[in-house]
Amino acid sequence: MGSSRSGRHNGDGRKLAVIGQGYVGLPVAMRAVEVGFDVIGFDLDKDKISSLSAGRSHIEDVSDAEIELALASGRYRPSESPQDLDGFDVAVISVPTPLRDGVPDISHVEAAAELVGASVTAGSLVVLESTTYPGTTDEVVCPLLESGSGLRAGSDFLVGYSPERIDPGNLVWGFRETPKIVAGVNPESLRAVSAFYSRLVDGVVEVSGTREAELTKLLENTFRHVNIALVNEMAIHARALDIDIWEVIAAASTKPFGFMPFHPGPGVGGHCLPVDPSFLSWRFERRLGAVSRFIKIADDVNNNMPSYVVRRIQGGLNRRQKAVNGSIVLILGVAYKRNSSDARETPATPLVLELLRLGADVRVHDPHVTDYEFADRVTSVELTEETIASADVVVLVTDHDCLDYDLIATHSDYLFDTRNRFGSLSTANGPDSATADKLEIL
Repeated sequence: MGSSRSGRHNGDGRKLAVIGQGYVGLPVAMRAVEVGFDVIGFDLDKDKISSLSAGRSHIEDVSDAEIELALASGRYRPSESPQDLDGFDVAVISVPTPLRDGVPDISHVEAAAELVGASVTAGSLVVLESTTYPGTTDEVVCPLLESGSGLRAGSDFLVGYSPERIDPGNLVWGFRETPKIVAGVNPESLRAVSAFYSRLVDGVVEVSGTREAELTKLLENTFRHVNIALVNEMAIHARALDIDIWEVIAAASTKPFGFMPFHPGPGVGGHCLPVDPSFLSWRFERRLGAVSRFIKIADDVNNNMPSYVVRRIQGGLNRRQKAVNGSIVLILGVAYKRNSSDARETPATPLVLELLRLGADVRVHDPHVTDYEFADRVTSVELTEETIASADVVVLVTDHDCLDYDLIATHSDYLFDTRNRFGSLSTANGPDSATADKLEIL
């Protein structure tokens, strides 16, 4: 084994380089500063680095105050300069892994590994956090690190994988509170990865290898993807049978064992659910020649939910003797999930694009999101009595807590709720019974 600086193999090194300062990397960097690391927050996005350097956060889970405090400590330095990575003790790679035409694109991981490899020294630790297919750490990252450093992974320096479990907008399970899966390319790497994350989070869960850790992440999100598809399909069929699927789910949830509630919605979004299962099915097909039938079916159901919502809206307008063409459609929420500013892969995109194709005048209100894919084709509005009353249909796509639901219920003429936020209004008991006639729930 090559020589190493004292303390580096037991997770006690001080200099941490976090490659990628997005939804995953920035929370890691902030927590590491808090526990005493000297952190280089590296990102190629110059605007992002400039904003962070000025104390401005671009994600809601990290406040401006946290950035300012980290900067004031002298232990956080945003950077776009590769030279600032030199001398790191630990490097965490947390870069995007999108799909390109249905194929996993790990080019950002490869570029990051090449970048980090040039600064790897004896005794340092490199951890991949990006979601990816099983085998990436061993087959892609390690060879690139070895090529860049001239050292051997697992002996001269250590390598591990720890899948991100960031849930934007979750006020209960943050980065620190969520157990961290950790793995290494050999036992010494595992010990180092486990020691490192034990300083950042309340609990770590060790698994035997990086492939197991990589597959764990994909299994977690495929589980959600398949079960959401199941309830989405059930919702479609239950409506055809004139059955309230929301009541059915609530009733089934009273069973104290053997059932976990999932709820229907306008589709799935974010980086995880629309992407991660496809990583898994791609790997199965490429490596084993096996087709993942569950994933393909789930993809088909969930990808078609926006179109189903549009058909329901079209039917509701028809019953009111209106056409989609020319109707004002007010979309409430374009983030992929509640209380988040993340609009990546949001189901609002295909839903709105189909409404536009049908000739609707689409207006959007989302207090959390300012940048989304179709922003140049719709009108952004404030939520007022006038904007609600002027809409032919108000569509709740993302049920942010900050929305004024009493205002929406009072002034909308036709309200389509994809999240069952207005479910209590559909009963004939209570002061809101008059709203039931204008309310339609997915």
